[in-house]
Amino acid sequence: MKTYMKLAEELTEVTKIVSRDPGDPVEVLSHPDPWKVVGCGNYAAVFLHPGFPDFVVKIYGRNPEGLREEILVYETLGKHPAYSQCYGYGERHLILRRIKGITLFDCLHKGIRIPEMVIRDVDNALSYARSLGLFPRDVHGKNVMLLEGRGIIVDVSDFCKREKCSKWNDLRKAYYKVYRPFLYKYPVKLPYPVLNAVRIGYRWYKNWKRRR
Repeated sequence: MKTYMKLAEELTEVTKIVSRDPGDPVEVLSHPDPWKVVGCGNYAAVFLHPGFPDFVVKIYGRNPEGLREEILVYETLGKHPAYSQCYGYGERHLILRRIKGITLFDCLHKGIRIPEMVIRDVDNALSYARSLGLFPRDVHGKNVMLLEGRGIIVDVSDFCKREKCSKWNDLRKAYYKVYRPFLYKYPVKLPYPVLNAVRIGYRWYKNWKRRR
Protein backbone atom coordinates (compact mmCIF):
# COMPACT_ATOMS: atom_id res chain seq x y z
CA MET A 1 0.00 0.00 0.00
CA LYS A 2 2.90 2.39 0.71
CA THR A 3 4.14 1.95 -2.85
CA TYR A 4 0.68 2.63 -4.23
CA MET A 5 0.21 5.70 -2.06
CA LYS A 6 3.48 7.11 -3.40
CA LEU A 7 2.41 6.42 -6.98
CA ALA A 8 -0.92 8.11 -6.27
CA GLU A 9 0.87 11.22 -5.00
CA GLU A 10 3.04 11.34 -8.13
CA LEU A 11 -0.02 10.87 -10.34
CA THR A 12 -1.85 13.72 -8.63
CA GLU A 13 1.11 16.09 -8.98
CA VAL A 14 1.37 15.81 -12.77
CA THR A 15 -2.22 15.13 -13.87
CA LYS A 16 -4.10 18.07 -15.37
CA ILE A 17 -7.88 18.18 -15.00
CA VAL A 18 -10.26 21.00 -15.99
CA SER A 19 -13.91 21.66 -15.22
CA ARG A 20 -15.52 23.61 -18.07
CA ASP A 21 -19.06 23.52 -16.71
CA PRO A 22 -20.25 22.58 -13.19
CA GLY A 23 -23.06 20.55 -14.72
CA ASP A 24 -20.77 18.43 -16.92
CA PRO A 25 -18.02 15.92 -16.11
CA VAL A 26 -14.48 17.19 -15.65
CA GLU A 27 -12.02 16.69 -18.51
CA VAL A 28 -8.59 15.07 -18.15
CA LEU A 29 -6.08 17.00 -20.26
CA SER A 30 -3.04 14.87 -19.45
CA HIS A 31 -1.89 12.06 -17.18
CA PRO A 32 1.14 9.75 -17.03
CA ASP A 33 1.39 6.18 -18.30
CA PRO A 34 0.52 3.47 -17.40
CA TRP A 35 -2.43 5.04 -15.54
CA LYS A 36 -5.80 4.85 -17.28
CA VAL A 37 -8.86 7.04 -16.87
CA VAL A 38 -11.79 4.82 -15.86
CA GLY A 39 -14.38 7.51 -15.14
CA CYS A 40 -15.12 11.21 -14.90
CA GLY A 41 -17.71 12.92 -12.70
CA ASN A 42 -18.71 16.52 -12.15
CA TYR A 43 -16.00 17.00 -9.52
CA ALA A 44 -13.27 14.48 -10.20
CA ALA A 45 -11.68 11.86 -12.44
CA VAL A 46 -10.86 8.27 -11.46
CA PHE A 47 -7.64 6.50 -12.46
CA LEU A 48 -6.53 2.87 -12.51
CA HIS A 49 -2.96 1.52 -12.45
CA PRO A 50 -2.71 -1.90 -14.19
CA GLY A 51 -0.28 -3.11 -11.55
CA PHE A 52 -2.80 -2.48 -8.75
CA PRO A 53 -6.20 -3.62 -10.10
CA ASP A 54 -7.97 -3.56 -6.71
CA PHE A 55 -7.58 0.19 -6.12
CA VAL A 56 -8.35 3.46 -7.89
CA VAL A 57 -7.28 7.07 -7.36
CA LYS A 58 -9.94 9.77 -7.48
CA ILE A 59 -8.47 13.20 -8.26
CA TYR A 60 -10.58 16.31 -7.78
CA GLY A 61 -10.60 18.84 -10.59
CA ARG A 62 -12.70 21.38 -8.69
CA ASN A 63 -14.55 21.86 -5.41
CA PRO A 64 -11.63 20.90 -3.07
CA GLU A 65 -13.90 21.30 -0.04
CA GLY A 66 -15.91 18.42 -1.49
CA LEU A 67 -12.89 16.15 -1.05
CA ARG A 68 -12.84 16.81 2.70
CA GLU A 69 -16.55 16.08 2.87
CA GLU A 70 -16.11 12.83 0.95
CA ILE A 71 -13.39 11.70 3.35
CA LEU A 72 -15.79 12.35 6.22
CA VAL A 73 -18.55 10.38 4.47
CA TYR A 74 -16.33 7.31 3.99
CA GLU A 75 -15.18 7.51 7.60
CA THR A 76 -18.83 7.64 8.70
CA LEU A 77 -19.99 4.78 6.45
CA GLY A 78 -17.22 2.42 7.49
CA LYS A 79 -17.29 -0.98 5.81
CA HIS A 80 -20.54 -1.69 3.99
CA PRO A 81 -21.13 -4.05 1.02
CA ALA A 82 -22.97 -1.39 -1.02
CA TYR A 83 -20.19 1.21 -0.80
CA SER A 84 -16.51 1.47 -1.66
CA GLN A 85 -13.86 2.15 1.01
CA CYS A 86 -11.28 4.90 1.39
CA TYR A 87 -7.73 3.73 2.17
CA GLY A 88 -5.92 7.06 2.05
CA TYR A 89 -6.00 10.61 0.72
CA GLY A 90 -4.01 13.72 -0.11
CA GLU A 91 -4.75 17.37 -0.83
CA ARG A 92 -6.49 16.57 -4.12
CA HIS A 93 -7.06 12.84 -4.19
CA LEU A 94 -8.57 9.78 -2.54
CA ILE A 95 -7.45 6.15 -2.72
CA LEU A 96 -10.51 3.92 -2.99
CA ARG A 97 -11.38 0.25 -3.31
CA ARG A 98 -12.12 -0.44 -6.94
CA ILE A 99 -15.64 -1.60 -7.80
CA LYS A 100 -15.35 -3.90 -10.81
CA GLY A 101 -18.97 -3.89 -11.90
CA ILE A 102 -20.83 -2.05 -14.64
CA THR A 103 -22.92 1.12 -14.19
CA LEU A 104 -26.67 0.96 -14.70
CA PHE A 105 -26.19 3.53 -17.47
CA ASP A 106 -23.89 1.12 -19.33
CA CYS A 107 -26.23 -1.80 -18.60
CA LEU A 108 -28.87 0.02 -20.64
CA HIS A 109 -26.35 0.66 -23.40
CA LYS A 110 -25.27 -3.00 -23.58
CA GLY A 111 -28.70 -4.53 -23.04
CA ILE A 112 -27.72 -6.17 -19.74
CA ARG A 113 -30.65 -6.97 -17.46
CA ILE A 114 -30.79 -5.02 -14.19
CA PRO A 115 -32.28 -7.24 -11.46
CA GLU A 116 -34.67 -5.85 -8.88
CA MET A 117 -32.17 -6.72 -6.13
CA VAL A 118 -30.05 -3.78 -7.30
CA ILE A 119 -32.88 -1.37 -6.48
CA ARG A 120 -33.39 -2.99 -3.08
CA ASP A 121 -29.67 -2.88 -2.30
CA VAL A 122 -29.47 0.83 -3.07
CA ASP A 123 -32.61 1.57 -1.06
CA ASN A 124 -31.10 -0.25 1.93
CA ALA A 125 -27.73 1.46 1.49
CA LEU A 126 -29.35 4.91 1.43
CA SER A 127 -31.38 4.10 4.55
CA TYR A 128 -28.16 2.98 6.24
CA ALA A 129 -26.44 6.26 5.34
CA ARG A 130 -29.37 8.29 6.67
CA SER A 131 -29.30 6.33 9.93
CA LEU A 132 -25.73 7.59 10.41
CA GLY A 133 -26.74 11.22 9.95
CA LEU A 134 -25.77 11.55 6.29
CA PHE A 135 -27.89 13.05 3.51
CA PRO A 136 -27.62 10.84 0.40
CA ARG A 137 -28.10 12.68 -2.88
CA ASP A 138 -27.01 12.59 -6.53
CA VAL A 139 -27.53 8.82 -6.77
CA HIS A 140 -28.31 7.96 -10.38
CA GLY A 141 -27.58 5.52 -13.20
CA LYS A 142 -23.94 6.52 -13.59
CA ASN A 143 -23.24 6.34 -9.85
CA VAL A 144 -24.69 2.87 -9.22
CA MET A 145 -22.97 -0.31 -10.37
CA LEU A 146 -24.20 -3.83 -10.94
CA LEU A 147 -21.79 -6.46 -9.58
CA GLU A 148 -22.77 -10.12 -9.48
CA GLY A 149 -26.44 -9.25 -9.29
CA ARG A 150 -26.07 -6.70 -6.48
CA GLY A 151 -26.12 -2.90 -6.39
CA ILE A 152 -23.21 -0.72 -5.24
CA ILE A 153 -23.13 3.07 -4.91
CA VAL A 154 -19.80 4.35 -6.24
CA ASP A 155 -20.03 8.09 -5.57
CA VAL A 156 -20.79 9.51 -2.12
CA SER A 157 -19.26 12.95 -2.65
CA ASP A 158 -22.57 14.77 -2.06
CA PHE A 159 -23.72 12.86 1.02
CA CYS A 160 -23.00 15.81 3.33
CA LYS A 161 -25.25 18.25 1.48
CA ARG A 162 -28.69 18.82 2.98
CA GLU A 163 -30.31 19.80 -0.33
CA LYS A 164 -33.22 17.66 -1.45
CA CYS A 165 -32.55 15.36 -4.39
CA SER A 166 -35.11 13.19 -6.17
CA LYS A 167 -32.79 11.49 -8.69
CA TRP A 168 -32.88 8.05 -7.09
CA ASN A 169 -36.63 8.21 -6.43
CA ASP A 170 -37.20 9.18 -10.06
CA LEU A 171 -34.93 6.37 -11.28
CA ARG A 172 -36.75 3.86 -9.08
CA LYS A 173 -40.11 4.97 -10.49
CA ALA A 174 -38.78 4.64 -14.05
CA TYR A 175 -37.46 1.16 -13.21
CA TYR A 176 -40.82 -0.17 -12.07
CA LYS A 177 -43.03 1.72 -14.53
CA VAL A 178 -40.95 1.45 -17.71
CA TYR A 179 -37.88 -0.74 -17.37
CA ARG A 180 -39.25 -3.73 -15.46
CA PRO A 181 -42.37 -4.34 -17.59
CA PHE A 182 -40.66 -3.71 -20.95
CA LEU A 183 -36.85 -3.50 -21.19
CA TYR A 184 -36.19 -6.19 -18.59
CA LYS A 185 -38.37 -8.68 -20.44
CA TYR A 186 -37.13 -7.62 -23.88
CA PRO A 187 -33.64 -6.13 -23.41
CA VAL A 188 -32.35 -3.96 -26.23
CA LYS A 189 -29.10 -2.06 -26.59
CA LEU A 190 -29.77 1.67 -26.28
CA PRO A 191 -27.27 3.92 -28.11
CA TYR A 192 -25.40 6.47 -26.03
CA PRO A 193 -26.95 9.41 -27.96
CA VAL A 194 -30.40 8.16 -26.90
CA LEU A 195 -29.34 7.72 -23.27
CA ASN A 196 -27.66 11.13 -23.19
CA ALA A 197 -30.74 12.73 -24.72
CA VAL A 198 -32.85 11.24 -21.93
CA ARG A 199 -30.33 12.45 -19.34
CA ILE A 200 -30.28 15.99 -20.75
CA GLY A 201 -34.05 16.03 -21.11
CA TYR A 202 -34.46 14.93 -17.49
CA ARG A 203 -32.11 17.69 -16.32
CA TRP A 204 -33.99 20.27 -18.37
CA TYR A 205 -37.34 19.09 -16.99
CA LYS A 206 -36.15 19.22 -13.37
CA ASN A 207 -34.75 22.74 -13.87
CA TRP A 208 -38.00 23.86 -15.50
CA LYS A 209 -40.05 22.34 -12.69
CA ARG A 210 -37.86 24.01 -10.09
CA ARG A 211 -38.34 27.42 -11.71
CA ARG A 212 -42.12 26.87 -11.77
